[in-house]
Amino acid sequence: MSHLMNTYARLPIAFERGEGAWLWDTDGKRYLDALSGIAVNTLGHAHPRLTTALSTQLNKLMHVSNVYQIPEQEQLANRLAALSGMDEVFICNSGCEANEAAIKLARMYGHNKGVETPHIIVMEKAFHGRTLATLSATGNRKVQAGFEPLVKGFVRVPYDDLDAIRQVAQHNPEVVAVLVEPIQGEGGIRTLDIHYLEQLRQICDQNGWLLMLDEVQCGIGRTGKWFAFQHTGILPDVMTLAKGLGSGVPIGACLAAGKATGTFKPGNHGSTFGGNPLATTAALATLDIVEHDQLMAHATAIGDFLLAGFKQRLGGNPGLVALRGQGLMLGIELSKPCGELVKLALARGLLINVTADSVVRLLPPLIFTEAEAQQLLDTLCPLITEFMS
Repeated sequence: MSHLMNTYARLPIAFERGEGAWLWDTDGKRYLDALSGIAVNTLGHAHPRLTTALSTQLNKLMHVSNVYQIPEQEQLANRLAALSGMDEVFICNSGCEANEAAIKLARMYGHNKGVETPHIIVMEKAFHGRTLATLSATGNRKVQAGFEPLVKGFVRVPYDDLDAIRQVAQHNPEVVAVLVEPIQGEGGIRTLDIHYLEQLRQICDQNGWLLMLDEVQCGIGRTGKWFAFQHTGILPDVMTLAKGLGSGVPIGACLAAGKATGTFKPGNHGSTFGGNPLATTAALATLDIVEHDQLMAHATAIGDFLLAGFKQRLGGNPGLVALRGQGLMLGIELSKPCGELVKLALARGLLINVTADSVVRLLPPLIFTEAEAQQLLDTLCPLITEFMS
C-alpha cells in the first residue's frame, strides 16, 4: 500500500535510467521520450556536461540562504537579463511560484499607482499553476473545482481576442496588467499571432498596464528562440520561466523590465530554496549547452521536419482538426477525445501526452535527432490512424 496522496492518475510504469531521448523502465524496456518531463528535460536525460556540472557543484555547496550573496544566482540573473533584454530577475523554484511572483508584482505596481483593487486580465483555457492565486488565474474550471473561494482580481477574456481586451479597457479602470501565454501548453498548444502580441503591447502601453508573458513551458529555446516573444519585435514588462530552465532540477524565474523594474523592495517577496547554488548551476549549464550546441536552430529544424511529416501522413485523415506549434512544442488536435492514445503509445515504446481532451501534445527534448523524429512519426502516425478509424 502506498502512503502517497492520491493526486495523480499515474501510468503503471516506473523508469530507472535515461540517456538522451530514451528512458528504460524497471523491466529493462526502452522508450522514446517525446514528452521530456512535460518540457522540463531540455537536454534529455543524463547529459554528460550537465551531470558533470551538477556533480562538481554538489561536491562544493548545495544550498545557502538568500540571507547571503549567492554568486551562481547573480551569474544566472545576469545571463537571463542579457539573453532577454529584461532588467531584473527573481529566482524561485517552479512555474507557479514564478507566476505567483508576477501576480504579486502586478498588484504592487497597481497599488503604487493608487489603484485600490488592481485587476489582471487573463485568458480562457490558460494554465498558470496550482497555487491559489495561479489557480484563480487559470482558465480551467476542472482544476479550479473544489477550491473555492478563488482569489479575486482577475478578468477573463477569450484567447487571441484583442477586441475583448479593448472592451475591458473601456469599462474597468482598475486593470493594471495582462497575463498571457504566447503558446498555451495545457490549453492545447494554441499559438498567438505575432501581430496579436505586438498590438497587445500597444494596448498595454496606451493604458499604463504591464504586459506579462508566461513562458514557463515555451521558454528556454523550445520554440527556436530563447523566448517565444523574440519571434516578435516586442519586449514584455514581466516574463516567467521554469520547466526547461534547469533541465530537471527545479527552478523558476520572474523577470521584470521597463515600468515593472524596481517594484519589489527588500521584504516584499522571497523564497527559502529559490536560487540556491545547485539549481542555478543547473540553469547556467543548460543555457551554456543550448547555446554552444546550437539547440535552438536544431529545435526549429526538427520541429519543421515533424510538422511536415505529420501533415504528409495525417493530412488526409478526416479526424485531424489541426496541426499546431513552433519548434519542439507541437500539438495534433483530433476530432474526438484521445486520452487513450497515451497508453497505446506506451505499449509501443513511446511517451506522449494528451491535453485539452483531444490534443496530442509533443514536447521532445531539444537534443532530439532526425532519426528519433522519424521513429516518432513511424510510431505515432499509424497509431492515430488506427485510433481514428
